[in-house]
Amino acid sequence: MKWLFPLMILVAFEGLADIFAKEWSLRAAGWKAAAALACYLAANTFWLFALRSGAGLARGELIFSVSCTGLALGLGVLLYRETLSQAQWVGTALGLISIYLLIGHE
Repeated sequence: MKWLFPLMILVAFEGLADIFAKEWSLRAAGWKAAAALACYLAANTFWLFALRSGAGLARGELIFSVSCTGLALGLGVLLYRETLSQAQWVGTALGLISIYLLIGHE
């Protein structure tokens, strides 16, 4: 599971990029857009390393997608006071369960 480390770095850069993108959308400072783009580029660089290390396209992408969704959800709710419906919370829980099933049963 040596692919898990670059995948975690990928998710971290994606989360940082999401923060810069949200801040840019709220305050329209050009440097925030540039920082978001740089973080997205760094994130996708680590995607290449994750794939090369054996993440697999299907498994790696699903783990990446659900992890980024969970991170963005946490950032939106905690930092930006966004709200979610009950169905969205259930979807989040199911996504976390899917990551457990994908990683925990390798």
